[in-house]
Amino acid sequence: MKTTLMLCKVIVTNHAQARMVERQITNEILIEIIETGETKCKGITRGWIFKHYPERIDNLVRAAVELKTAIIVKTIMINWQLED
Repeated sequence: MKTTLMLCKVIVTNHAQARMVERQITNEILIEIIETGETKCKGITRGWIFKHYPERIDNLVRAAVELKTAIIVKTIMINWQLED
């Protein structure tokens, strides 16, 4: 999947696409996470974008991303716990 959000290209790796299917995360949910989720940086170009979904049993959904010339979604996780 490639799309342009807020003037930024988003690239979803094959691994992330497979995890989305496995974890029932639609493209629409991924876009919502990227556009409205919270962020946590891990280094200069890497980090997470995450969002709570109270209606889901696995209510904290996270996208592990790398920021280069695009937002590269490397994987999708559920039941994630934010650590300091």
